Amino acid sequence: MSAPSTVRRPRGHEPSGRRPRGRRLAAVGAALAAVLALSACVPSFLEQEAPVSTPTGEEVSAELEPFYTQVLEWERCGDGMGCATAKAPLDWDDPSAGGIDLAVVRHVASGDKIGSLLVNPGGPGGSGYDFVLDSLDYAVGEPLQERFDVVGFDPRGVGRSSAVACYDAAEMDDYLYGIVPAERGSDEWIEAVGSAAADFGAACEKNTGELLPNVDTVSAARDMDLLRAVLGDEQLNYLGFSYGTFLGATYAELYPEKVGRLVLDGAIDPSASDFEVSKAQSVGFERALDAYLEDCLASEECPFDGTVDESRDEIGRLLASVDQSPLRGSDGRMVGADTLLTAIIYPLYSADSWPYLSDMLEATMFGDADPALAFADGYNGRNPDGTYLDNSTEAFRAINCLDYTYQSDVAVMREKAEAITEAAPTIGPYMGYGDLSCVNWPYQSDRERAEIHAEGAAPIMVVGTTGDPATPYEWAVALADQLESGVLVSYEGEGHTAYNKSNACVNGAVEAYLIDGTVPASDPEC
Repeated sequence: MSAPSTVRRPRGHEPSGRRPRGRRLAAVGAALAAVLALSACVPSFLEQEAPVSTPTGEEVSAELEPFYTQVLEWERCGDGMGCATAKAPLDWDDPSAGGIDLAVVRHVASGDKIGSLLVNPGGPGGSGYDFVLDSLDYAVGEPLQERFDVVGFDPRGVGRSSAVACYDAAEMDDYLYGIVPAERGSDEWIEAVGSAAADFGAACEKNTGELLPNVDTVSAARDMDLLRAVLGDEQLNYLGFSYGTFLGATYAELYPEKVGRLVLDGAIDPSASDFEVSKAQSVGFERALDAYLEDCLASEECPFDGTVDESRDEIGRLLASVDQSPLRGSDGRMVGADTLLTAIIYPLYSADSWPYLSDMLEATMFGDADPALAFADGYNGRNPDGTYLDNSTEAFRAINCLDYTYQSDVAVMREKAEAITEAAPTIGPYMGYGDLSCVNWPYQSDRERAEIHAEGAAPIMVVGTTGDPATPYEWAVALADQLESGVLVSYEGEGHTAYNKSNACVNGAVEAYLIDGTVPASDPEC
């Protein structure tokens, strides 16, 4: 039986860089990379010496003053960008305990500058630094590049900032792709999966040290306020995708008076528990699977026949088959149900990727495991040579283990798993038992999920896509309702997040708000 890989939290605009393989996959690999990876950009940098940043000079406590008064010195990097390193407190509750590094990259506004616009691509664990440095045009449209200094940063625990470190590449392969030879949900299976998660956490504690208990989202939101100040902005302007919406909403709750113009695209409901997230995502991906099948069955190259229900059932049987008898890839790794589910979920993030999903499923049905491994590798950030692109999986786990609470009652786990399976019969059987990932984490969180209201904040725009599988539309509605100043913009379509990848209606609403401060009188229902 396959061991559950990382429970699938909403992931935003992370780069992939891997190419799919298979019958038609070899020919379309570059196209899928273009769809799912970040597109390259070639911005021009002002022909001048790299500027320094002037802090706002606002009053803060004496222990925070060294952090809030630091001057960032920018060095040219990439294709005409400026890069710098900021210092933040290791522990915001004890700023004297030392500092950590925050990696920052900036594209200077090409026109009449409004201020800085901080950007987060999602995750948790996604690199905002790479998002801006490598893919500026994908991150934001030209109107925003003209009026804002677009700023990407790696949150604490991520990438080039002071980062979480756990396993080497071989150990990560075992953790993500390993097989548990026991019936899913049995006592033996639960013991094995829980033990593997505990070993992973112990390695993270050993290799990360004192940073590990301080990578929670509240601390990252406080880092954003520090960046706002040292960039010289009186208020925060922010564009956050997927998990980045939770980071932005958390900032608004902590600093409502410092909210400038915030756009939260692909929203997470901050009040949803770990179980509720897993259940909602299972339903979301099952809906996306149905949308894919409806489109597939209308084409001549679809590997399925019959109705959507019959085809979905066939995919369910395929998942159950590899759960019992995993397929071996050409590199010796095995594809069980969890790896195959990851391979299915990855292209469901974008409707443009559905033809490649057909190829992968067809190859798997004929016993070829390599395309599924390539897709799972793309999701997990694994390179073809077996190395890993970044530490996003490790950061993902560390942050989530601090942001949610978990319980150890196996009977309750089984009840939750049954509820998820009932809600999503095809996807759900492999989305349960999320508590096992964090219940034995080295640092336990007592933070209960709760609504975020951000009372007194300026208008906050929440963007939701009706067919979003990773951050279901209902979450956007919930967050917009919770926020005292929330404004909902709905996009009727498929895929994960909407700005700069859907239509002119969404782009226009987002850009009019960020540039002019105007919000729609009512949901434009784009």
